[in-house]
Amino acid sequence: MADILTQSTGRRKESVARVRLRAGNGKATINGLEIDSYFGRETLVMLARQPLTVTDTVARYDVDATVFGGGKAGQAGAVMLGIARALVTLDPTLLALLRKNSLLTRDSRMKERKKYGQPGARKRFQFSKR
Repeated sequence: MADILTQSTGRRKESVARVRLRAGNGKATINGLEIDSYFGRETLVMLARQPLTVTDTVARYDVDATVFGGGKAGQAGAVMLGIARALVTLDPTLLALLRKNSLLTRDSRMKERKKYGQPGARKRFQFSKR
């Protein structure tokens, strides 16, 4: 197994991804599974691999990610941010390209908390006039 070139963290919603990049031929594994079988949907695989495709480095690095928390969409976003941050660590010249495609911006949207006196964050109990 090749040495780890760099390691980075990505977060999205409740998901946290620890991403390791190694010199390789483009193989991507998430939690020990192949990326296609882990995410299942092609859109999530494309989202996770977007930093590699934008910078044309798909065939240069192997991605090994450990991700937990949240759902599959949040996990794909976390892996995407982790890969983008790792690429900048390896090659700082990619910073402008990744930033232009807004791949280095942490999406800060989180689930809103439930308030007391209500069944959810915004939903109200049914109002009865009589």
